[in-house]
Amino acid sequence: MSRLHWLCILSALCLFSSGCNKHQAKKPDPTKGTVTGIVLCADTGKPARFATVNLTPVPKADEKSDDGDPLPAQESTMTDLDGRFRMEAVEPGHYFAFAILEGYLDPALDLDAAKIRSLPNDRERRLYAIDQWKEHLTEVAVHVHRSTEVTIQVERAAEIGGTVSFDDGSPAIGMHFQLFQKAEKGGWTNVGLPLFDTWSIHTVSDGHGRYNVTNLSAGEYVVCALMPSDKEDDAARICLGNVFRHKDAATMKVHPGEIASGVDIVIPLNGLHTVAGIVSALADGHPLSQGAVHLLFADDKEKARALSLEPDGSFAFEYVPEGKYILRISGAKDEEQKDPAASPSDADSASKPKPVVYADKEVPLTVLDNMDDIQVQLAPPPADKPRGQ
Repeated sequence: MSRLHWLCILSALCLFSSGCNKHQAKKPDPTKGTVTGIVLCADTGKPARFATVNLTPVPKADEKSDDGDPLPAQESTMTDLDGRFRMEAVEPGHYFAFAILEGYLDPALDLDAAKIRSLPNDRERRLYAIDQWKEHLTEVAVHVHRSTEVTIQVERAAEIGGTVSFDDGSPAIGMHFQLFQKAEKGGWTNVGLPLFDTWSIHTVSDGHGRYNVTNLSAGEYVVCALMPSDKEDDAARICLGNVFRHKDAATMKVHPGEIASGVDIVIPLNGLHTVAGIVSALADGHPLSQGAVHLLFADDKEKARALSLEPDGSFAFEYVPEGKYILRISGAKDEEQKDPAASPSDADSASKPKPVVYADKEVPLTVLDNMDDIQVQLAPPPADKPRGQ
């Protein structure tokens, strides 16, 4: 998926188009059409002031589905003090219109991120997003040199808030959050669409440890606080009920527009350890600089944490609770190591180093204290046997 403006992160449908035209005022064009309208708050009937209005083309039946195919760019603008908006020079065609406003339902928080990742190409992702959000979309037909008037409503969303503190009573400041929503067919889906290795939800606890996650649909949720980290996958997680696994967490239900407060989480200061070490090649011991490191819970191999190897082959997980785990190293590779003392021929010196791929490996761990010197050595995978053997 191409890198998009931050506004596209808020607009789930825009994630599956080739780009966003954020608030770009266009001049009237007689070969194109105009879309005007008003956005209203469904709960109050009042204008939705400074709401972001999005216009995305209805997918055509004959559109190609190859991954990477460009899709029509989405139009975007903002409403004024009367809740009104105007888009000039819109290409003729059929569109879906919807609006986003803080405190109201946001498609980026109501789609199954795992399902989206599993779809093979951008068009399929976009079709899925439209199907899931169809009740909140308004169809618009744009004609040449004509103005189309449309009314859009935004629906009040639910909110979940509370405090995060340490078990000595001090506030936990700067915590991120991860929410899981119960799916209609069972199981739990991650709320939000993390892009570019950022956070699924951008809420952060304030200087008093208070937090408030907004723009949620009605449903049953698990709320988890994430320790400060560069990436969500690497962050230590403490969930509602003060447990470390979301499957063990307490759950809560919110109704449409409900503000649920008092959803508090307490983080223990003891019993958290560091798991760190080096990954190297079995043949000569040189460190491997490329690969993924996963820390899995031993009982069901659920992912606890994940990160990438550092250039020196090292890895480190902080704030790991006591328990049994599996350390999995996967996708490790580097370039062929040559003996610096050797005298290669001109042909050899002109050749490029060959890539070397290493076999995945799992190492069982029992974490009772800090483990700072784990050594994992990898070998290339076994050569394929000749046919017939």
